[in-house]
Amino acid sequence: MEVLEREEWQARAASHAARVDAYVTPHLERREARVKHPVHDFLFTYYSQRPAQLRRWHPGVGTALAGAPEYAGLKGYAERDGLVSVTAEHVERQRPLLEATRRLLRATAARPAQLGCFGLHEWAMVYRLADDETRHADWPLRLGNEGTDAVVESHRIACSHFDAFRFFTDPARPLNTLSPAVDDRADFEQPGCLHAGMDLYKHAFRLSPMVPSDLVADCFELAREIRVLDMRAAPYDLSGLEVDGRPFTPVRIETVEGKREYAAAQASFAERAAPLRARLLTHCDHLVQTMTGGVQTRVGSAP
Repeated sequence: MEVLEREEWQARAASHAARVDAYVTPHLERREARVKHPVHDFLFTYYSQRPAQLRRWHPGVGTALAGAPEYAGLKGYAERDGLVSVTAEHVERQRPLLEATRRLLRATAARPAQLGCFGLHEWAMVYRLADDETRHADWPLRLGNEGTDAVVESHRIACSHFDAFRFFTDPARPLNTLSPAVDDRADFEQPGCLHAGMDLYKHAFRLSPMVPSDLVADCFELAREIRVLDMRAAPYDLSGLEVDGRPFTPVRIETVEGKREYAAAQASFAERAAPLRARLLTHCDHLVQTMTGGVQTRVGSAP
């Protein structure tokens, strides 16, 4: 086990906080002002990781912190001989989560990316709803209610992600060619799905503090970019919205050009998500190994 002295780990913790504050601070300011952002608020409202938890840096299993009493009382940590680290007992308690996550990630990585969904899950979530019933009722539908319904009815819906499918309206559910359920995610998840890419962030933070926070932040940043595409292809008219200081432009998936643009972006995100998924799998494998093996401690900077 590597040991980080207080000055070194404090610098890493400060660097991590500064990195994520670029996203956390605007969200907290909007929340204080009671201003909603349908794109950038998603990662803070849909997922259970709170902003303060995202800001807290964790070195991950295999690294101990010297002079770190503030970590000793955190969940999963313990102090021994003046060093604080994630305990083997905590890793063991997380065995069900580790094994389920590893199974899902492996199954997803083994499948080819499917790029023909065109983001229609968002359209199916508003199918045959009144304006005030949609998830983002403050924003009108770009094609209106009838135009939106017509797009859904004229396309093949093939959503493989349960956490998107479960938000389909009742009339839209029978239109989906797949029937993913809460207990068979590993049977359906595929790497071309935007939500499978965004969920790498969920898997990473659920494994905290066992995995390093740089991986959590990497997954968060990818998820944030994916969310932009998700909402650019959604049926809402967000033309008055700015995203990172730029005007928000739709991907018109109801057109041939829009489908081509969406599929190309989807393929790019699948390619970028693959190494993050591989890193998460490597950590899961290592953590499972720590349940049966021991670790030795030596002083020095962690790689």
